[in-house]
Amino acid sequence: MNWDFWQGQTPKVDYVPQRCHLTFRYWYDYSGGTMTDWGAHHNDIARWAVGLAGPVKIEGAPYTRPIPGGYTAFSDYEVIFTYANGVRQTVKTTRDDSIYGGVVNENGQRNGLKFEGTNGWIWVNREEIEASDPALLSTPLPAGATRLYASNDHMGNFFDCVRSRKPPAADVETGHRSASMCHLGVMALRLGRKLEWDPAREKFTGEGAKEANKMLAREMRKPFDYHFV
Repeated sequence: MNWDFWQGQTPKVDYVPQRCHLTFRYWYDYSGGTMTDWGAHHNDIARWAVGLAGPVKIEGAPYTRPIPGGYTAFSDYEVIFTYANGVRQTVKTTRDDSIYGGVVNENGQRNGLKFEGTNGWIWVNREEIEASDPALLSTPLPAGATRLYASNDHMGNFFDCVRSRKPPAADVETGHRSASMCHLGVMALRLGRKLEWDPAREKFTGEGAKEANKMLAREMRKPFDYHFV
């Protein structure tokens, strides 16, 4: 494939193999690092549980800085999302699992999501679910409790919805909100300051909003822009 075409609207740079295939995601020109990789899975579940379109405050800090001339995305970091209802979500990287999800340290911090409440905690990832009290997983929910839909076959759900024209388990708006939340985390890391976000308007507000709002869209390199519209 033509390298210039592959780069698309991003800044034109010389070809190196590390800018392609699996490792493309570690360059901010093309992706957002692990925040928009694994984060798209875990933040989606967290936002689903909170039940809101997105956070209203974001702050974060990298633990390590990229090596000059190398990958540009932060590899170790912590980001805190705060929702309008007061729920706080902390996103922290771990070296105990590999970037591909493989176990590096069996006794270390797994890649997953932990919900903490007044009655204990529940831990979940793409393979398992645990709880501080096993009864939290086996006790039937009360009649008035919120119940979530089940989707045990993502591809099957998609084809069923193509036939029925019903919304899939994760519709377009859900995908957009979960992806944009990851980008908010990346912006907080790159700008190095606390950010305030209006989920309804999808704009930054408060101090530093002007600079942050400039990051909501990128300058597009011709001929991969909208000059033909």
